[in-house]
Amino acid sequence: MSEFPPAVLGIAEILEAIAATRPDQECLIFRDKRLTWNDINLRTRQLANYLASQGLGCHTEREKIAGWETGQDHLAIYLHNGNEYLESMLGSWKARVAPFNVNYRYVAEELQYLLTDSKATACVVHSRFAPLLQEVRGNLPNLRVIIQVPDTSGNPLLDGAIWYEDALAQSSTDKPAAGYNGDDLYILYTGGTTGMPKGVLWRNADAVVECFGGSKTAQTIDEFIAEANVGLRSLTSPPFMHGASHWIAMRTWLSGGTVIVQSQTDRLDADDVWDTVEREKASFLLIVGDAFGRPLLDGLKNNTRDLSSLGMVLSGGAALSSNLKDEFLQHLPAIMMVDGLGSSEAGGQLSQVSAGSSAGTGTFPYAPQNHILSEDLSTVLEAGHEELGWLAKSGRLALGYLNDEAKTKKTYPVVQGVRYVVPGDRARLTADLMIELHGRDSVTINSGGEKIFAEEVEAAIKFHDSVYDCVVTGRPSERWGNEVVAVVRLKDGHPQDVASLLAEAENHIARYKLPKEIIFVDSILRSPAGKADYRWAKQVAIEPKS
Repeated sequence: MSEFPPAVLGIAEILEAIAATRPDQECLIFRDKRLTWNDINLRTRQLANYLASQGLGCHTEREKIAGWETGQDHLAIYLHNGNEYLESMLGSWKARVAPFNVNYRYVAEELQYLLTDSKATACVVHSRFAPLLQEVRGNLPNLRVIIQVPDTSGNPLLDGAIWYEDALAQSSTDKPAAGYNGDDLYILYTGGTTGMPKGVLWRNADAVVECFGGSKTAQTIDEFIAEANVGLRSLTSPPFMHGASHWIAMRTWLSGGTVIVQSQTDRLDADDVWDTVEREKASFLLIVGDAFGRPLLDGLKNNTRDLSSLGMVLSGGAALSSNLKDEFLQHLPAIMMVDGLGSSEAGGQLSQVSAGSSAGTGTFPYAPQNHILSEDLSTVLEAGHEELGWLAKSGRLALGYLNDEAKTKKTYPVVQGVRYVVPGDRARLTADLMIELHGRDSVTINSGGEKIFAEEVEAAIKFHDSVYDCVVTGRPSERWGNEVVAVVRLKDGHPQDVASLLAEAENHIARYKLPKEIIFVDSILRSPAGKADYRWAKQVAIEPKS
């Protein structure tokens, strides 16, 4: 029934082989834990064997079902960052169970929706979240296995649950009998900042290449091992529940390297991040756009730490403004600043590197397997075409959305015999092979017959030196149909000077795109991963002013 060819090598098999070549080297560092590759290999086998002992695994092979269907049990990972998060992902794959991410900021209604939509049969949960899980548990008939991770909350073990370390201790370190399969699912739930979250289904062997940054050419275990020689030491500052964060963690392991987790896991603490970079000699730091960049830059003021080990800062999941890139390069002139563009639906797509010079934002060099499709999705547009189209990708793609045939076929259209993914970004390919990204269609504002991209206006406003953060949205207008509204947080001590903000923005965008109103707020609501909450911004824009 499946239209996809069988996968060959999955993440579990590859990482076990890499572990065998460096058993005593550091694999994961978190607080006082320094886990070797052998430690992680055996602990994830134990978790897999515990899940199997509970009857969890794969019940229908991939070739027998459609792309939006699943034949596996699903494990919800409802955790803050820590070794247990990544162990739960890898242990799931070793049990032929599909792991998926849970937004730990969800309230009861949202959590119940997610665990119902995902048909979760198992959950690994930090104790601080256990009371909320218990609140909705009676409405989750599929959920039958709960593994609890203790934390500083001191909350007791849920009825019928087992402590994480107890589950491992009672389980074998032998390779699980079910074996490992690259066809098995990796499920990534979208953030739900513009609509309800959806579960994107990836075969884990495809995710190795398209999401986790594994080799695009390796076909055998020996070839993957040969390329695992980079040895990254990566600190991924966002929550692992954000795709970009666990993508970089898996990329680090595929490089034969070490994942480093900062001590403070329930909020962004700039001092903790920079102290960890210095102490553990991190070579790679992941952030998410301005929401992470600005606080981390504040933490570099009067810096006396030795950060010479750091070679790259990657912003993934949200744009990092060019002025912030310049500030990073002023503080850390030897680093490379990289913008990574990707999505849950497409995996990684494009990247832009800035090093030692003024940095830009919003344009990316063309990369293979990226395309611009026409407005009606009927043709591929050639370089230099004036029409604004859809950014698309071909090649090894996700299978589709869990339980949603219609949305799968819409987002993964077949054009002239080729299957593409169209995540929703509007873009243009210039004659000199640069992809100009205009913004996500779902947050586009139609005003006076013109399409205005929220991200473009946000970037223009952020050029002003007084702006700490900004989110742009639309609201109904009798004159324009919809009008642009900017929700702005200023830096401490800076005045609310609307005229000055508009004057700066006008240097970067056409006048018709300028906000009709600027609303000043003390803080801007973002997800823990730093992504803008556009539903919140719209509510702020339309609420009557007191």
